[in-house]
Amino acid sequence: MPKMTITSTNGRRHASQESGTNELSLSMSASRARGRGKHPRILAVASGKGGVGKTNVVANLAAGLTDLGKRVIVLDADLGLANIDVLLGITPKYHLGHVLYGDKKLTDIMVAGPGGFRIIPASSGLQRLAELTLEQRDYLVKSFADLDGDADYLLIDTAAGISTNVLHFLRAAPEVVVVSSPEPTAIVDAYAVIKIVLAEEPAKTIRVLINSVISEEESRDVFRQINSVVKRFLSREVIYLGYVERDPHVVKAVRSQVLVTHSYPTAPASRCFRQIAQAVDLQSEATGEGAPFVWDELLSHWVN
Repeated sequence: MPKMTITSTNGRRHASQESGTNELSLSMSASRARGRGKHPRILAVASGKGGVGKTNVVANLAAGLTDLGKRVIVLDADLGLANIDVLLGITPKYHLGHVLYGDKKLTDIMVAGPGGFRIIPASSGLQRLAELTLEQRDYLVKSFADLDGDADYLLIDTAAGISTNVLHFLRAAPEVVVVSSPEPTAIVDAYAVIKIVLAEEPAKTIRVLINSVISEEESRDVFRQINSVVKRFLSREVIYLGYVERDPHVVKAVRSQVLVTHSYPTAPASRCFRQIAQAVDLQSEATGEGAPFVWDELLSHWVN
């Protein structure tokens, strides 16, 4: 197999791995042995608008869950844009397109994120799903279905907004996390996402995370605004997942293409991310095994 080196755009080496290296292959094999017959808990993370820190939330949540001993896979589902790759300063050699049109397996294209969680780089590979043959689509469905025994969590980092592709993911995932910030436009757009999802999936579990707030009190106030409108106009309620404090260490970490939870573990934002990861994991202990992700349904929407 060709060697794959992952480097940051600022020249620092974050990770190095061969495509299908022994380490990753052994990890996947061990994961299958531990999780055979179980479904991972799947959360699609969305935001009504860009700039609210959604991808940063996904990456730090993945790291936090990994620190708790969980097997985590992140799917970069922002079509055509490799947001999480840029955030972490890594440049995958392969992406999902190589699974569809080449000889790579899904495990071959995965790259190691900081702390041990794994990333599926979707990037430009997803832009050509409309061209898939039935055989290719079925192969992709099977490839993703095989992840059931390889992870405790699958976090899907969707694109910002409410495009058709984003809505496909939000419909197919058993749980949705909507990230908002305190800005009025972010609050309105977060409600728009919730409204559209609940209109099509009234029983969908939706959690709300408030990012970049000055205090927990402010986050609770923002959540109450969102939830009150949901109750009034949709006769439903959403669930408060937590908050991330506004913290200059986050800006420093993003500029350095590292995780704030790793580079500044005592920072206020890092403490918040750890609390969110613990809250998510406690929910898993309370609810048990995750529900299956409807890959076939999702890809049928894409192909059609």
